[in-house]
Amino acid sequence: MSESGQNGGLLGRGRLAGKRALVTGAGGGIGRAAALAFAREGAAVACCDVRAEAAEATVAALRALGATACSVIADLTDEDSTRDAVETTERLLGGLDTVFNNAGLVHPDDQGAANTPLSAWNATLAVNLTSVFLVCKFAVPALLRAGGGAVVNNASIVALVGSAFPQIAYTAAKGGVVAMTRELAVTHARQGLRFNAICPGPTGTELVRTFLSDEAAWAKRRPYMPQGRLGEPEEIAAAALFLASDEASYLNGVLLPVDGGITAAYVVDDSQEPNAG
Repeated sequence: MSESGQNGGLLGRGRLAGKRALVTGAGGGIGRAAALAFAREGAAVACCDVRAEAAEATVAALRALGATACSVIADLTDEDSTRDAVETTERLLGGLDTVFNNAGLVHPDDQGAANTPLSAWNATLAVNLTSVFLVCKFAVPALLRAGGGAVVNNASIVALVGSAFPQIAYTAAKGGVVAMTRELAVTHARQGLRFNAICPGPTGTELVRTFLSDEAAWAKRRPYMPQGRLGEPEEIAAAALFLASDEASYLNGVLLPVDGGITAAYVVDDSQEPNAG
């Protein structure tokens, strides 16, 4: 595409030219940033979200760039709804070449093992893990019908290292996404499909910024961030774009941390020591 976009007005290089992409959780945050990035690089994008108004807002932003885009409203924890979402994407875009599984949930009651209600556990796994399985269940045949393609799953650094702040259900779900990504990569490699995962660190979505607007909450987390800041949704989207593109044609089963060095760091927060202060 030749249209300039937001966030610096950079011109796309056509890295996804002619591709048809499904982006889940596209109504905001990383999902919207990815949909915009994919569109700037030439993809036609189906913006999938459970929130119709949010999905339509993303579609409007993509069409303002001159991109082909459509909204797909679905509850990805429901098998029939997910099947319909993939079939609708194929019908409206003429096929499916790439998927970014981004839809996710951070449950307010997700804490440590002793304090997390079963309802919070079930809801978190449904949105963060089962939805990825269901999208892949129906997207794999669609990608094969298109002659091959790439799937990028949005996991988290807590799938690679222990979380310093208890969120047992989220951690378990994202660990499942990582394990599933590896298996799918191996299982479908010779069919022309690639499966990779990005593992973002804390990212400045609206939800996270609201939570960390409290100075004490931010002060507790900042020591764990070598770059001293949150990631931006556009930075996470750039990694997803790369893995979806043909530039990553020999990357399969990769777990890519996008975390400003958090997983490379050894940090001790002395305030947590029993004898501190």
